[in-house]
Amino acid sequence: MTEARAQRASARLARHEHPAIDEAGLVAARHADRLLAAAREIESVRWVAYLEPLPDRLRDDDPTALRATATRSRAAYGVKDSIRDVLPESLTEPFLDSIDRLIRELNRSRG
Repeated sequence: MTEARAQRASARLARHEHPAIDEAGLVAARHADRLLAAAREIESVRWVAYLEPLPDRLRDDDPTALRATATRSRAAYGVKDSIRDVLPESLTEPFLDSIDRLIRELNRSRG
């Protein structure tokens, strides 16, 4: 890859240049913090382990990695095994909404 091409790729992936993505990631991270705290409170080892890396990744990942983190976050709402079965709707639904918004923003940025 040429240096110019590498610079274009790097610029395209800079999170700070995509304020809507950055904001959506930060909102999702705050909701993930709340879910993690609730999982810890009820001592749900499985969900604590699942949720633990998500807030920091939602805050810090570049857009490419953020897509994978958002997909992993969305996967917590499985048909047979769902975070909804363990934590209250007042926490799970805002997180789901924020992840869906983040995914929409990431899709828009693909142009």
